Amino acid sequence: MMGLLRTMMPHKVQILAVLAFGLALLFMENQIQRIEESREVLERTMARHEGAESEPRRGGAGGQVTPSLSEADDVVVVYNRVPKTGSTSFTNLAYDLCGRNGFHVLHINTSKNNPVLSLQDQVRFVHNVTSWSEMKPAFYHGHVVYLDFSKYGAEGKPTYVNVVRDPVERLVSYYYFLRFGDDYRPGLRRRKQGDKKTFDECVATGGPDCSAEKLWLQIPFFCGHHSECWTVGSRWALETAKANLVRQYLLVGLTEELEDFVMLLEAVLPRFFRGATQLYRTGKKSHLRKTSEKKPLAPETLSRLRRSDVWKMENEFYVFARDHFHFVRAHAVREKDGVVSVLPQSFFYEKIYPKVG
Repeated sequence: MMGLLRTMMPHKVQILAVLAFGLALLFMENQIQRIEESREVLERTMARHEGAESEPRRGGAGGQVTPSLSEADDVVVVYNRVPKTGSTSFTNLAYDLCGRNGFHVLHINTSKNNPVLSLQDQVRFVHNVTSWSEMKPAFYHGHVVYLDFSKYGAEGKPTYVNVVRDPVERLVSYYYFLRFGDDYRPGLRRRKQGDKKTFDECVATGGPDCSAEKLWLQIPFFCGHHSECWTVGSRWALETAKANLVRQYLLVGLTEELEDFVMLLEAVLPRFFRGATQLYRTGKKSHLRKTSEKKPLAPETLSRLRRSDVWKMENEFYVFARDHFHFVRAHAVREKDGVVSVLPQSFFYEKIYPKVG
């Protein structure tokens, strides 16, 4: 029959008929695709709705869901701050925010600024942090090296955060801080006040305050209370510090990129840091702190320090921390027209069975 029609139809009419038939097929395929897309959107919407309804029923005792890390009232954050990494600047943000966000800030003040706790003090500290309910949610900060709470049989572990800095920049800042202080408390007399020798002159004369061994600090702060952590140049200490950084710390930022660190903390810990980014960007900068009389280094001084094995190891740790922070940042924020913002949630749950009535 079709063959008979084709023989009876003029050639031009046949071409038009074929075109019309092709357009009709394309239209039908487009409609089918739209229907499929609409169905997928509907399934995702229903899945979100079903997940939201079913979540309370899948909680703990009494049908209550355990609050997430970001909003729970019993969360404890420990910031075992490394000296001269911008720690006071960051901590002052917490002091500015604690009233409005409803959490406590506690400074861990150790005798003679010793970052290593005695065994009995380790036990006391673990007990205080985990059982001092009146202080929760709490933000503890102090120059104390990493402490593994699980070693002491504690039921809950705190959330560790920290900041690291280029090792030479950190040492130079500390050197001048001991002699000239900073703009935060300019009238306070410092331990080395009166010593006018520059860092370059100290290195040239082989002074003890600027020796390469003084670079060994960020590694032991992340390594912890093991004796080997304080053996200068220990490869075991370096690898332990790396492992602790990625396994035990929620986030480790950089002094050189402190704003990004604050922004990410606000995203993952809003219970503490809600409003921190705005405060950092537009506040009166009362949280910022700068070392006084700091002089730029001569190239020969930098070259001399970088020839040491200690610098190579501390720098390896710093680069490791920097690369990890950049990796975390790249997967958490987006930048458009010079404006950096945190990415919204990019996952959801679907096809949840059995269905909840």
